Amino acid sequence: MPDYEFESIAVNNGFTAVCGVDEAGRGPLAGPVYAAAVILPQGLAIDGLNDSKKLSEKKRELLYDEITKNAVAWSVAFATEQEIDEINILQATFLAMKRAVESLTEKADYALIDGNRMPTLEIKGETVVKGDSRSMSIAAASILAKVTRDRFMLEVDKLYPQYQFSKHKGYGTKLHYEMLAQHGVSPVHRRSFLRKIL
Repeated sequence: MPDYEFESIAVNNGFTAVCGVDEAGRGPLAGPVYAAAVILPQGLAIDGLNDSKKLSEKKRELLYDEITKNAVAWSVAFATEQEIDEINILQATFLAMKRAVESLTEKADYALIDGNRMPTLEIKGETVVKGDSRSMSIAAASILAKVTRDRFMLEVDKLYPQYQFSKHKGYGTKLHYEMLAQHGVSPVHRRSFLRKIL
């Protein structure tokens, strides 16, 4: 379960506003990639907070409300399908993370990044492998990024109902590939992910 160990070490090293950063939506065939940055009050207990992938949709929605209500600052940003196609998914993920950190209503001075690759930021930071199950603020960021992206994909479903985005959220499921075979590629699809089809 996540705790505040990484945040505490950063605070002990003189940093005062530590944000956790995580992404959602690197793998799907459609839609933007999202990232969130969250600064939590040090030691805040949020019951059930964990890696967003281990939680039900209902639990994520409840945690989203609790995190946004109690966070010192939070922000969610994204990089578009076009940006993903132009600069590749890794660089687009870094861009979304950078936008999230820079959009925080209160500036962070240290960033804990989920994963093993560091985006270029104006503040210092470190990567934390499996950070969404080890750091409270990264876990919080993973929830905000995932819930926001899922909500966006439900809106996309209304625009392009023939693809049934509400069921697969853009991920490469059997159903999604069947819909692509029937209807072709939509404006929200990542063309660089679909080279075999195009």
